[in-house]
Amino acid sequence: MLEYRAYEQIERFLKGEMPAEEQLAFEALMRTDARLANQVREHNQLLQSMRKYGQRQSLKHKLNLIHSELDAEKATATVPNGWKVTWNRHKQTIAVAASVSLLSVFGTLWSVQQLKSPVQQQTARYVELRREVERLKKTQTAIINGINDASKPAPRPAAFSGTGFAISSAGYLVTSSHVVEGADSIMIENKSGAKYKVSEVYRDEIHDLSILKISDPGFEGFSKLPYTFKTEESDLGERVFTLGYPREDVVFGEGSLSSTSGFEGDTTAYQISIPLNPGNSGGPLLDDKGNLIGVISGKQAGQEGAAFAIKSSFLLQMINELPASTTLSPLALPKKNTLTGNSRPQQLKKLKDYIFVVKVYN
Repeated sequence: MLEYRAYEQIERFLKGEMPAEEQLAFEALMRTDARLANQVREHNQLLQSMRKYGQRQSLKHKLNLIHSELDAEKATATVPNGWKVTWNRHKQTIAVAASVSLLSVFGTLWSVQQLKSPVQQQTARYVELRREVERLKKTQTAIINGINDASKPAPRPAAFSGTGFAISSAGYLVTSSHVVEGADSIMIENKSGAKYKVSEVYRDEIHDLSILKISDPGFEGFSKLPYTFKTEESDLGERVFTLGYPREDVVFGEGSLSSTSGFEGDTTAYQISIPLNPGNSGGPLLDDKGNLIGVISGKQAGQEGAAFAIKSSFLLQMINELPASTTLSPLALPKKNTLTGNSRPQQLKKLKDYIFVVKVYN
């Protein structure tokens, strides 16, 4: 729910009551804050719907008055052509009221549909991701019933699930929430063979993101992470790449930013031209300079090349809103990018130790 001050600013903006300088600043903020832009659009749709509803109520009241007058004239009419006289007297008013009423009804229905649109977008994307996970489950060759001792390797291969990557030297990682959904135990492993048991400390199902924390007592922390988080929106056509685990070995994928919105216009996501598989879900999306710009979330079933990633600004927003009770140690994000200026192979060498295959045990 929006705070009162945010509501007040949005209403002043929509009513045109802001001074020119304040309005320009507010519009600039909307261009950099996708969440605020969504809130303004939804609030405007709500106000339009309420205005349409008020018009309908006014018209209903006017029609009721006309009907009452017609009933009164009918009761007092003494000649057969009384209805004809009444119609001639009120036909213009009735015609206009009926026309406006129909327009108001259709306008209200359209507004309600627009209000449903963000929810439908999230629901559609969630359904697609669930389908991908279900297909993955059907191809699994082994299922582990549990891990009795987290310090020992599992006796059989775990159910392969997806990708995750480090976001803090203290042992915090991020992945897609659908990757670890329903897990009894979670293990991660990187290209260098480092294996850790992790636990989920926070979940954001709306943006399909989960924060994991390494819980192995022998973990001493990561070295400094080589990438930083990009806060502003990336440009259409930018070159982007990812590392992930669509299979048991790490796989590099490269392409471009093909849309600044996701499935059905979802403004929380990018569309990218990188071929992906379900195992890529939860992996990092980086630009040429090595800035993290998104988290791979999945692809649209039935459309080749249509893959999506949640924007890094929404990951940062989730991290900033974490309840204090979810973190056992400070979640300090990396502040220096050491990938900039390096060739792609050099960037990948620095990245590989911080990208993990996520294995789920049910």
